[in-house]
This record gives sequence, structure tokens and C-alpha cells, in this order.
Amino acid sequence: MKIGTFFGFEAAHVLPHHPGKCSRLHGHSYRLEIVVEGPLQHAGPAAGMVMDFGDLKAVVRRTVIDVLDHSDLNAAIPNPTAEEIAAWIWGHLERELPMLHRVVLWETATAYAAIER
Repeated sequence: MKIGTFFGFEAAHVLPHHPGKCSRLHGHSYRLEIVVEGPLQHAGPAAGMVMDFGDLKAVVRRTVIDVLDHSDLNAAIPNPTAEEIAAWIWGHLERELPMLHRVVLWETATAYAAIER
């Protein structure tokens, strides 16, 4: 079974090798979808759940949102394309969330990058 949650964060970046307008400093209101997959728990406080939504949100906030929100993405990711940012997020979350199934990063309302196991 899969469960997921959404987050939003604001960040700025420059794509230094891009020939167009993205080569100038600009920002986005990113939307992030995180999905985990696993069996339903049958005992304990998470009985009937894959994972407690509160626990999932806490991990994503601590590992990703608190780091990237209102930041210069170039400080953490040398070429912060949507694809590279999604890969960075995956790399940081998979250590904390072994059940990680999908990361979808929306850079605009019509453009996204996704990684799925």
C-alpha cells in the first residue's frame, strides 16, 4: 500500500550553463510530493497504517524542507535543475525513509521531475 503527502517551499537558483532566462537568479514556489510504500502495520500505535502521517511529515520537514525552504539552492546543489533537486531530495530521504517510493518535485504548475523506485 502507498501513502503520500505534499509540501511547499520557496527557493531561488541559477542555472549557470543554461542559455536562457534561467541563467539569471530567480525563484520558484516548489510543490513536493513524497510517497512511501509498505505493508499495513498490524500492531502498536501505527496499527492499520503504513506509516503515521505525522512521522512522515516530520522526517520530510527536518531532512528537506528545513534545509531548502527560502534558500539559494546553488549552495547545496551545484546545478539545481528540477531533476537534480529531485535527486538530491531522494538521496537525503532514502536514508531516513527506507520505504520511499516516489519523489515528485513541481517547479511550476505545469513542469515537474519525478523519481520512483
